Amino acid sequence: MRVLWGTSESSGVTPEEREALPGLCLSEVETVAGAAAAVEAARGGSYDAIVAEFPMAEWTAEEWLEEVRRLNRSLPVIIRYPHGSFQEAVRLTKLGAYDFLGAGTEVEDTARVVERALSEQRARALALAGQSDPAPWKRLLVGESRPIRTIEGIIRMIAPRRATVLITGETGTGKEVAARAIHAASGRGHLPMVAVNCNALPATLLEAELFGHVKGAFTGAIAQRVGRFELAHRSTLFLDEIGDMPLDLQAKLLRVIQDREVQRLGSSDTLRLDVRIIVASNTDLAAGVREGSFREDLFYRLNIVPLRMPPLRERVSDIPLLAHHFVEKVCRNEGIAPKRIAEAAVERLCAYTWPGNVRQLENAVEMAVAMSGEEEVLYPSDFPLPAPSEGKPLAATAAPSIRLPDDGLDFERTVSRIERSILSQALERTGGNKKQAAQMLRLKRTTLSAKLKSLEAAAV
Repeated sequence: MRVLWGTSESSGVTPEEREALPGLCLSEVETVAGAAAAVEAARGGSYDAIVAEFPMAEWTAEEWLEEVRRLNRSLPVIIRYPHGSFQEAVRLTKLGAYDFLGAGTEVEDTARVVERALSEQRARALALAGQSDPAPWKRLLVGESRPIRTIEGIIRMIAPRRATVLITGETGTGKEVAARAIHAASGRGHLPMVAVNCNALPATLLEAELFGHVKGAFTGAIAQRVGRFELAHRSTLFLDEIGDMPLDLQAKLLRVIQDREVQRLGSSDTLRLDVRIIVASNTDLAAGVREGSFREDLFYRLNIVPLRMPPLRERVSDIPLLAHHFVEKVCRNEGIAPKRIAEAAVERLCAYTWPGNVRQLENAVEMAVAMSGEEEVLYPSDFPLPAPSEGKPLAATAAPSIRLPDDGLDFERTVSRIERSILSQALERTGGNKKQAAQMLRLKRTTLSAKLKSLEAAAV
């Protein structure tokens, strides 16, 4: 497999650095100096991965990455940027960078990332041939929309670290699924993730649940109990609905996170733990800080890596994939013959706004499968959702009612008039933003622009 290594004009890959690369890549690394040369090499060569060192003269990392991604979107691109910030790392990852290597990264670290990227490329090729799965943790994140690709990129970047992650998003968007994906993609994935819902227990029981207790620590403590922190030693602890935790317990949690030590209730013994902490909230914790219901110091300690799960209305293109995935899942769990969803039913699902997000969609699919009996196909009638007007769809889906005159009509002109009206409404609602208008109409931005140009030409 071939690797392209693009360096700045004043640097290069030394023989020592080449020897630090994986043996697989040792004789297959081609180096070029300068951003333009790297783009030309990517355009003309057949590579399996690219490493790019920044800063490079005349090109920003964002511009260069967009150009390379335009040439080949499936090619993993690793950015080495010693002076790059965390914000730049997130931005470049959102643009499609495979990984971002900042200050203090040795060439051996780069080699490991390259090897991982090449391994995934090989596995992906085998997966396409039906032989294996390229990255098992990705199966948890169903979808191909840009928001999901962004989430995947961030997870790939943060999973190997121990940094605390704060996952936010509306109810039902899949915050726990994201936490499990982070855990599965990390080096702790061979151990089970430990999850606690902070809203499910009273404060007294929640404290004992988290930290454990010794026999006689309080009334009813008839035996010693191991806490969730201890259970998550060398693994991951997921705290859901963290915003509902009482203030006094927040102070104790802050101390445990800072010291990485825990004491069971009723005991003076201190246990040293290695726990990766991921928390989630569907409420605005920053607002909670302003209102005094959430500790400011704890918020900053938790908000090391923020990860926002998008609502389903922001990833409408994923609804068909999710629906088919849930149908397969329900049928498999129920031990019944596979069913499929009629195209009209998929359109109905896409027209609804899903206030309960992915969880509501899964429940709707499960009910449809259960109520469909022996039918092999799920039809719109199997999904008793509110009418589009009640569900406030993202875009008009009902066909316009047009009466055909007795003497006929000009079909092309009529269709153009309807198309012009829809495009104008979309642009008006988005303030002229073509990208947002295209998303509203479920079109590519280039398709929207082409339609506008076509209508303008027809009007001349």
